[in-house]
Amino acid sequence: MVHVYFHIDLNAFFANAEILLDSSLKGKPVAVSRQTRRSVVSTASYEARAKGVHSAMPIQEAKCLCPDLVVVEPHFNWYRTLSEDFMRIVESYTDQVERASIDECYADMTQAITAFEKPLDLAWTLQGRIMKELHLPCSIGIGPNMFLAKMGSDMKKPLGITVLRIREVPQKLWPLKIGDMRGIGSRTLPYMEALGIHTIGDLAHYEDQEALRRIFGKNTNVILQRAHGYDDRMPVLESDPKSMGISETMLEDITDYDEIRGLFRTLCKRLSKRLFMEKKAGTVLSIRIRYFDFSNADRSETLAEPIWKADDLFVYAMRLFEENWEGEPVRLIGLSVTGFAMEDTIGRQINFFHMEEPPELKTTAILTELNHQLSFGGKLVRASSLLKEKRESGYEN
Repeated sequence: MVHVYFHIDLNAFFANAEILLDSSLKGKPVAVSRQTRRSVVSTASYEARAKGVHSAMPIQEAKCLCPDLVVVEPHFNWYRTLSEDFMRIVESYTDQVERASIDECYADMTQAITAFEKPLDLAWTLQGRIMKELHLPCSIGIGPNMFLAKMGSDMKKPLGITVLRIREVPQKLWPLKIGDMRGIGSRTLPYMEALGIHTIGDLAHYEDQEALRRIFGKNTNVILQRAHGYDDRMPVLESDPKSMGISETMLEDITDYDEIRGLFRTLCKRLSKRLFMEKKAGTVLSIRIRYFDFSNADRSETLAEPIWKADDLFVYAMRLFEENWEGEPVRLIGLSVTGFAMEDTIGRQINFFHMEEPPELKTTAILTELNHQLSFGGKLVRASSLLKEKRESGYEN
């Protein structure tokens, strides 16, 4: 079956959200950033981008490039509200929606377009609704798979609509710089250039696959398929009964281990609550790390027993993270649970919601906490304090 995928991307989202709060910012070079010496630009308006300002640029450097730059503090709760409204509009056309981040999503519009005379009519309608109801510009890429849809949405901003078909890959995709390809980040780019790969077409026709495997490992075939315009992924749905996940996009890239660790703990508690409410526990835990250059690292671990409690999620998630993180700035962190056990199996195993946590699990969680403090310079606290903290967190423990 031929699918029609949309990738919908809100243009300069944080900056445009701030303009909605303060109309005097319209038409001015705006950067959203925390105003400290070490802060970086989260998002820049197109007026600021015209002066050379871009995301992840140190704010002091941005001010040198653009002396009249207006720097505004982020209002993340406002962004969340707008994001939910944005997703609600997209989901009014299809329930096959993957929320890629706070300001972008993939949507399988295969069925939705049948209600329109032409496929582009749906794109114009959707783009118009988002602008009319939210006053936010967006770009839409349309393709037979998620990769081409994403590449299409990047081709024309702001307020662009681009269709990218597989037969158009040689003309539209291959001439693009290799750094413009989704999945090729700044960490990978030097290796590509060292091999003489400067365009997506160069990668598509590169013959020494062993050299590529030394760079991409087990993802080599996937990367090559995408360079030829093929992608067999399907949207990961928020309501997918086979999985349950959660993610958080940071306003600015973070490298502080303890800050990342605190975010993982928060996400684990939130995911644990959702698992609790749905009476689910899973045997596969996955994490996603999105770096400053928008490249992703996805890692999974299959567990011997189903888990749902926040402490258990946290222990395994941090182990996956620590085994794969090399200190690069992080933009997004996500985790998900799959491999759900049958509900009656869960009930027999742990009396799912009411059984007291086994002492050995309590001990494991406490040891994990103590090991962290010893490894990263923290000071020891009494074990009773940790147990008290666990008791006060309610259903997660």
